[in-house]
Amino acid sequence: MLGEAARSAGYRLIVRDEVGSTMEEARRALHQGDPGQLWIVARSQNAGRGRHGRQWTSPPGNLYASLLLVNPCEPALAPQLGFVAGLALHDAAARVTGLAAPRLALKWPNDLLVDGAKCSGLLLEGESGAGRFAVIAGLGINIASCAQGTPYPASFLRAHAPDVTIEATLAALAEAFAERFAIWQRPGGFGPTRQGWLERAAFLGQTITIRPPSGAVTGVFSGLDPAGRLLLETPGGTRAFDAGDLFFGAAIPEAAPR
Repeated sequence: MLGEAARSAGYRLIVRDEVGSTMEEARRALHQGDPGQLWIVARSQNAGRGRHGRQWTSPPGNLYASLLLVNPCEPALAPQLGFVAGLALHDAAARVTGLAAPRLALKWPNDLLVDGAKCSGLLLEGESGAGRFAVIAGLGINIASCAQGTPYPASFLRAHAPDVTIEATLAALAEAFAERFAIWQRPGGFGPTRQGWLERAAFLGQTITIRPPSGAVTGVFSGLDPAGRLLLETPGGTRAFDAGDLFFGAAIPEAAPR
């Protein structure tokens, strides 16, 4: 299911029928001494979660995966792996659906959009201990269904390409991540990663609202700085954000998750 390119690069795969969370399974593998480059995939989750501890609905038919990386970089550089994983999501969706930018777009910091609707998200967590630094990337891709009643539009890949399968999507994702990660690991590798992400960015050059913990800020999304922080042009000048929820336009939906 991983594909020859990913296996040749040293990636491995464990598939479970149901787990609480693939991220917790990856964390358990880490604590048991796993060397990393391990994909853990579940057919369903009963305790999936997204950013800020939000519940992630996990019915069968979609892809639920986590990737364990051990000592992939210095801890300070770990947030850049979110852009690597985002590009891999975009690449994989393009390969299995035949769609391309701008219909496929990356919404800062962690969502993949199809025609403006969210069809995938990712969660990045780091953990240090016993002389090792690990990053766990949790990725969920809506293939057969999506959540209903969300404060933002949602979609799934089969709505655009009915023949998409979990197996093909996983193979494309693992191969794309191996390729993007190898590029990022080269000296200066965040440069092409950042450029590739910006070429696929949703709402670039448009008015957006960012809601960090300090409060909502509205401005024009002008790019990413060399560290990967979102740049927002506001009446008070350029501001940089490394975290927060992004909403298109100046208004924030009342039902936005907190």
